[in-house]
Amino acid sequence: MNAATARSSQTKSFSTIFLIEMWERFGYYGMQALIVYYMVQRLGFADERATLVWGAAAALIYVAPAIGGWVGDKILGTRRTMLLGAVILAIGYGLMVVPGESVWFLFCALGVVVVGNGLFKANAGNLVRKIYEGDDSKIDSAFTIYYMAVNLGAMISQLLTPWLKDYVNAQYGNELGWHVAFAVCAIGLVFGLANYSLMRKAMSHIGSDPDARPLDWGKLGMVLGLGVVAVFASAYILEHQGVARAFVYIAAITVVGIFGWLIATGQRGERAGLIAALVLVVQTMFYFIFYQQMSTSLSLFALRNIDPAFNVFGNHLWDWSPAQFQAFNPIWIFILSPILAWVYAVAGRNKKDLSIAGKFALGFVIVAAGFFIYGAAGHFADASGKVSSWLMVWGYGAISLGELLVSALGLAMIARYVPARMGGFMMGAYYVASGVSQYLGGVVATYASVPQDITEPLQTLPIYTSLFNRLGIAALVCALIAIAVLPLMKRLSATHSAEAVLGHSAAGGDMPSMAAEEQAMRRPQS
Repeated sequence: MNAATARSSQTKSFSTIFLIEMWERFGYYGMQALIVYYMVQRLGFADERATLVWGAAAALIYVAPAIGGWVGDKILGTRRTMLLGAVILAIGYGLMVVPGESVWFLFCALGVVVVGNGLFKANAGNLVRKIYEGDDSKIDSAFTIYYMAVNLGAMISQLLTPWLKDYVNAQYGNELGWHVAFAVCAIGLVFGLANYSLMRKAMSHIGSDPDARPLDWGKLGMVLGLGVVAVFASAYILEHQGVARAFVYIAAITVVGIFGWLIATGQRGERAGLIAALVLVVQTMFYFIFYQQMSTSLSLFALRNIDPAFNVFGNHLWDWSPAQFQAFNPIWIFILSPILAWVYAVAGRNKKDLSIAGKFALGFVIVAAGFFIYGAAGHFADASGKVSSWLMVWGYGAISLGELLVSALGLAMIARYVPARMGGFMMGAYYVASGVSQYLGGVVATYASVPQDITEPLQTLPIYTSLFNRLGIAALVCALIAIAVLPLMKRLSATHSAEAVLGHSAAGGDMPSMAAEEQAMRRPQS
């Protein structure tokens, strides 16, 4: 195969994964935009229960890929497992289309989403790495575009599904709109699978070892059987808050244990990198607590205290549904990503680029600014307690920039500091840590729970601004901690780089270029 043919093959393979990932994220974020509102407005959940249930569901959704990646690598094959996950996700969203008010049925549907996401998420990203394996320059570019797929799907669905829900409810009644919106999430996966079937030949040579062998129906049956068990186990966890807390604590102890075991048993030259990775994983966990507010406390704040009208100099432009404000996160990611890439490039040329630990610290400062913007809402509210929609625009802008500086570098950090032989294992640990944070974010959101007998915006506003100001202070504390550990991180990074160079030289290789390392650090991840 000549170079041009190889490039064309890679492009087709990548396009196939890009499109199914876009549709999968379309479904997931469309559901996320509505789920807390659905529990509060349709099922009558108190704020505290709704935020804790979604926090637990998000934790399960993030933890599941740690297992799904192993299933793809060792049992069914990366490609097959990704497709199976997409089918199961479509079924999960499809179950949410069924009208009714059964809480247990909703929890089972979310359990199906947990299983589907676990099988899909880790394996889709792994396929992108396999397409460009051995070509660092192309894989950096590919993951940048791949991250855009996540945000493109999220932006479209978070604008569409809330509008569709409101429109159908207004036309046909207060129940149907919810389920039509969830149906669109399921249809997105159907489109993704249909597109994959048309382009499947482009993926025939990409996958793990089991993909190259005939499908073992017995193993498929075993995975599906365990998946059914996982669905009901997830529903049980969502139903019982005490069990959810215990699950999160066990997951957190497991992550710490994994790092401790790897540091203790790893080779001497690997320990500095593993310790550096542990420090950054802990910081990333703190970030996800703030991130989870978008679908919980900030979502409910938009429902109760944000004026849906967008006005400029007294001229009315348009109205947005409260759930649509979440779309500002992917919109800002689209706007800020190329700007940040340009800043990185200029700083790199002038040898003034921040280290990844420095970017984490800066990210927390900017996240703090975002929450202080929300905390200042009380100073800009009108007589009824409503706040201009533009406040959400600028608050989301700050939090999204913080995301690009912290979360978007998370998996790239694992790739840099963790030995390749531990890569898959540690990616799983990273997802588990993120899941723990999602639940903790739900717990934090309960501090802004509004009693069901309070409905006036003037009464709800101070409840939300109090939480947002405290989150701003907490983000500043995280920034100070990140700054305090910068000298340690500098020493660990230098030791890790020196050991990597020595190890590479001993193996007869060339010294890795600093440019390649910096590119790896700039690779956005979902």
